[in-house]
Amino acid sequence: MASGKYSFTVEQGTTTEFEIVWADSAGAPVNLTDYGAKMQIRSDYGSASTLYGFLSSSIDADGTGLNMNGTGGSKPLSSGSIGLVISAASSSAFSFNEARYDLELISGSNVTRLIEGKIRLSKEVTI
Repeated sequence: MASGKYSFTVEQGTTTEFEIVWADSAGAPVNLTDYGAKMQIRSDYGSASTLYGFLSSSIDADGTGLNMNGTGGSKPLSSGSIGLVISAASSSAFSFNEARYDLELISGSNVTRLIEGKIRLSKEVTI
């Protein structure tokens, strides 16, 4: 399965959140019970440094992270919903203009790149 392509904009100093639903070829949600997820933002492919990293096993105190139960944390794992939240505090620290990311799901030794794309940063004026 080839990864999906999705590019989005983060407005610096605001909260960004959205949900991704992983479905099989028949359109049925994939049960995420045995999965973890990770996502990294880098300036470009192969860049040595990570601008920001997310792990489903570690959600920041401000809510930034990947949630295997959707953005509100209330959906069952069988829903296939992965929530991404970038808090206002976290996005305030971003300084890139454009970066690349991908989101991978891990089950044992099996790794699936679910989506990838560009993140554009809309710079904040009011602080």
